[in-house]
Amino acid sequence: MKRRAPKPGGKLREYRIALVVGTRPEAIKLSPVAHALARLGEPPSLFVTGQHPGLELGDHRLQGFECISLNCPGQPDPVHHSDIVRAALKRLLPLDPPDLLIVQGDTSSALGGALAARELGIMLAHVEAGLRTHDPTMPWPEEQNRVTIDRLSDLLFAPTSANAHNLRRERVNGKIHVTGNSGMDALAALVGPLPPKPKRQWWPRRRFRMLVTCHRRENWGAGLDGLSEALVDLGMKQVRSDVLLPPNPKITERLTDLLGGQDGIRLISPLSHSATVQAMREVDLILSDSGGMQEEAPALGVPLLVLREKTERPEALACGSIELVGTDAGRIVAAVDRLRRHRSQLRAMSQAMLPFGDGHSGPRIAAHCLAFLGSQGFNRQTCRA
Repeated sequence: MKRRAPKPGGKLREYRIALVVGTRPEAIKLSPVAHALARLGEPPSLFVTGQHPGLELGDHRLQGFECISLNCPGQPDPVHHSDIVRAALKRLLPLDPPDLLIVQGDTSSALGGALAARELGIMLAHVEAGLRTHDPTMPWPEEQNRVTIDRLSDLLFAPTSANAHNLRRERVNGKIHVTGNSGMDALAALVGPLPPKPKRQWWPRRRFRMLVTCHRRENWGAGLDGLSEALVDLGMKQVRSDVLLPPNPKITERLTDLLGGQDGIRLISPLSHSATVQAMREVDLILSDSGGMQEEAPALGVPLLVLREKTERPEALACGSIELVGTDAGRIVAAVDRLRRHRSQLRAMSQAMLPFGDGHSGPRIAAHCLAFLGSQGFNRQTCRA
């Protein structure tokens, strides 16, 4: 296939690299990779699946990259959505096949991209590889998605040595690199070098403030009920909860029904990533089932109670920045009350830690991608721009 001519004044690209982006976390964590590749003279193109409708690439500094929309909005059945994404990519990728397709995380968009790449014989890289709860039902389908993607990948970028150990134990075929988590790069772009200087002070008599998020599929039913019961109880104890509503309208409607008008509880419309990070830095404690917050909270020095029974990020548990509390109302209230009474425990959880990387993962990932392509024998005569 003939090489595509470079844009006027542009550098002739050595390789054709593409990224699959479907959700806000994917945009956040792939943006540092995209920019690192661009700085090395290899700007990637983006396949935007549409899993999160209304995703604004400009919010994540991705607006300047070549973008192809797949128009595959999220579905109630995530398995069906991954099939739709796979089919769409299998139609488009052969028109100008990339030398390397990069997916991130464990979404149905990432799985669809991985399956399409493998079926078309395109090299595949997985950013954020090796995360495991070792329970295929928690979270579902994400745990199964990431296991499958790792088995299909030629390049696996593990955030931590423990993630790399998981991959080696599973005897994956791809090349494993420990790079840190590119989400830390995105965080550093917002707050400066990590860890940032603490901006909060501890005042024993001031009203206790929490930021709350809950969106995981396994928490849609009884989980939301238990969390809401706990927040109402804590509101009567002078605990203020800012509940950040997710983009999913069904969850927003349910949380509004359960918590609207309750004392001490404020419902907040979805925020940008930068505004969310700022909100995290202004509270005493976070309650969340978000994987991204489990990575960001330790770096920011903000204690986090995880609304799940298991986590694929045990590094944050090991450094003492987070605790697992699930969604049982009594258990949540007891944990919050304990931290309010024993401020020394809260302060201990507030020590800024970097278990997931130093904010320089994007350049490492980009360099490994280009080295890998070079090792495969790609060159200016055989590659596409």
